[in-house]
Amino acid sequence: MAAPMLRLCCPGRRWALACIDGCSRHRRGAPNGCTSSRRRGQSSVAQQPFITAQKPRKGEHEWAAVVGLEIHAQISSKSKLFSGSQVHFAAPPNSLVSFFDASLPGTLPVLNRRCVEAAVMTGLALNCRINKKSLFDRKHYFYADLPAGYQITQQRLPIAVNGSLVYSFCAGKNRSQVINKTARVKQIQLEQDSGKSLHDDLRSQTLIDLNRAEGQLRVDANISVHHPGEPLGVRTEVKNLNSARFLAKAIDYEIQRQINELENGGEILNETRSFDSKLGCTIPMRDKEGKQDYRFMPEPNLPPLLLYDTESLPAGADPQQVIDIDRIREQLPELPSVTREKLVQQYGMLPEHSFTLLNEVGLLEFFQNVMKETRAEPKKVTSWVLNTLLGFLKQQNLAVSESPVTPSALAELLNLLDRKAISSSAAKQVFEELWRNEGKTPAQIVSEKKLELMQDQEALEQLCHAVMEGHPQVVMDVKKGNPRAINKLIGLVRKATLSRADPTVIKEILEKKLAS
Repeated sequence: MAAPMLRLCCPGRRWALACIDGCSRHRRGAPNGCTSSRRRGQSSVAQQPFITAQKPRKGEHEWAAVVGLEIHAQISSKSKLFSGSQVHFAAPPNSLVSFFDASLPGTLPVLNRRCVEAAVMTGLALNCRINKKSLFDRKHYFYADLPAGYQITQQRLPIAVNGSLVYSFCAGKNRSQVINKTARVKQIQLEQDSGKSLHDDLRSQTLIDLNRAEGQLRVDANISVHHPGEPLGVRTEVKNLNSARFLAKAIDYEIQRQINELENGGEILNETRSFDSKLGCTIPMRDKEGKQDYRFMPEPNLPPLLLYDTESLPAGADPQQVIDIDRIREQLPELPSVTREKLVQQYGMLPEHSFTLLNEVGLLEFFQNVMKETRAEPKKVTSWVLNTLLGFLKQQNLAVSESPVTPSALAELLNLLDRKAISSSAAKQVFEELWRNEGKTPAQIVSEKKLELMQDQEALEQLCHAVMEGHPQVVMDVKKGNPRAINKLIGLVRKATLSRADPTVIKEILEKKLAS
């Protein structure tokens, strides 16, 4: 209860949590039927239409889908939005509840400064206009996990409005095509979170936990379909989606369900629905035909929230008593789009590789730490981090922070490879030994396993000569123009050296001898 939440309203398309203008064309399908259940929901957001540029096939109708998202994001803070109660995930039920959280008479809300600063920073990161004056409102409705009978929110004048997020994603056959999209953000508002209802079906009862709803992210999707050029269709709201994957599936299913219903002569009800992740379909919760009156009114116990910038900051103002928008702007961390662009420019990295580095938690920091300690080329470091390291992590279902191979160890291994002390195949053997986490350095493993490359050029030339004399038919095949035959000779030489010879050097020696 009174947990700190940010509510972001944005119109757009289904491919991301933020909303995007774009095209959406759907044809008739066959969604699975589902049984109904009931859960609680909240308000919806304005919608914007998609205009499809594709022509329907013969006998089909053209449909445009309209999707608006309402995103509830938990603020990372030590205490709640309007009380001093701690925020702690998985705490025992009702163990973090103040008198205000329990809505005892006479208790008053006290706004959390950290939450306001986080809201301003979020607004700046999303290119919003920060309102120097914003207001709090009461939204009245009854539900058991809202003991006050109202929720404190920002309906009339929120803290940030009219934002946008320009982002990119990889597409194409090899994910080599980078596509840029812009998501519009209607508004960001600070909002009191409700408690959590715990349904006990066995005893047919519902228990209430006023600690908080405990969800870091929840999304409500408002969806409708219509024929382009016609009025917007009746919308449904799919509530409480908690992952990007479920969000995409719910929107896809609901668009197709509505199209099927309309093409079969039915009608769409203005209702709230939930998404059953096991069945992969949406199911009705309640209808909205009788629109609920939330009786919004100004929150009498909270004054207007006033923010300042460098120009409007009162002279001699105590920094602890005011919030400076420009100071928060200076504290903004580097945004992902900027980081990706720097990676591409600084290291000559492919755009799709920069996406992977940022999408895996901790992987970018690992890569940068390796780069600080190695002389290897960025391209080689990128390959080892994204292919070898990440492959091992995914195979064992480990996070980057759980990797038994440290950035320093990988950097040392790549240094050995860069100065041609070991071959590529030997480097992979060393990595596998490092992964077993036996406390040895790459140099120790190389020494114990005798994986050093042969440095005696004369001895290597003699081995190549012996292999050629022992396999005259293969030599004849090479001279006849068979390009694969020389690879067999290289393999035979490497076998004789226990893989301690550089294949490139072997090939140079063989080609020189074959040409003489």
